[in-house]
Amino acid sequence: MAVYDHTYKQFSGEVTPRWSRFLTLPRHSYRGIFQSKLFIAYFVICLIYPLVASILIYLRHNTEAMAIMELTVRKLVLIDSEFFEFFMIYQGGCAFFLTLLIGPQLVSRDMTNNALPLYLSRPFSRAEYVLGKMSVLLILLSLITWVPILLVFLFQSYLEGWGWFTQNLRMAGAIFVGSWIWILLLALMSLAISSWVKWRIAASAALIGVFFIPAAFAGAINEIFKTRWGNLISLPNIIKSVWSGLFGTFVQQTGRVRGFVNGRRAFFDLFEPPLWSSWLVLATICAFCLLLLVRKVRAYEVVS
Repeated sequence: MAVYDHTYKQFSGEVTPRWSRFLTLPRHSYRGIFQSKLFIAYFVICLIYPLVASILIYLRHNTEAMAIMELTVRKLVLIDSEFFEFFMIYQGGCAFFLTLLIGPQLVSRDMTNNALPLYLSRPFSRAEYVLGKMSVLLILLSLITWVPILLVFLFQSYLEGWGWFTQNLRMAGAIFVGSWIWILLLALMSLAISSWVKWRIAASAALIGVFFIPAAFAGAINEIFKTRWGNLISLPNIIKSVWSGLFGTFVQQTGRVRGFVNGRRAFFDLFEPPLWSSWLVLATICAFCLLLLVRKVRAYEVVS
């Protein structure tokens, strides 16, 4: 259209607020995600354990139900820090497999179809693009981790009383902080791999390998050198140590092993790496993932 015609007009519609523009990406992504019956089925399965935990807590406080079932639920299930720590570990495993379903394709599709210039040519920064893609995982993983766990915690507090709530308030903080650490780690790693590996199956395999291949090497190092420092290259062990520290169940001395020194039988004490080292490794991994995203998420790509 020629400029001299002066038939163009300024956009008169409602302008999206600057702070909420990144939410456009998860809103459109969910349309495709929730069309998958496999995803919906798995998402429902992820909410089964919170339902079971709620039923167990209810039975502990319902004497009539216990009398009918002739079970002493109070002796079978103890609602303490170990209960909620296992609860979070289980839901964290569910979050990992949910990330495998949707994480590897979030950025790879845009990279494959050269869609980044279309995003970044608009009033949409790289940080907003990354935050928008991360929000797809942040929201979904929250719905199966800290949200249901804290609801179960509040349900237990309601039935047990205000005293139990105040005594176990640290537990609620551990659930919230520990879940968000795991969610951010999964989101950053999946986006970083998705931005560099454009094939979805290969990206999923890379995400699995990052978690389990170093864990196998860690087990070999611990067995050969009679130590536990190999756990610092195992992400499952690192996150487990961090969660144990948050819940106050971290034990640095984990046992003893038998070995030989100068041909004589000897025993060696095994100690877990200190908590600060696990936090440092997690921070390093997250920083490295951000660096990979900064290097790859651009409006153009130089091909040599």
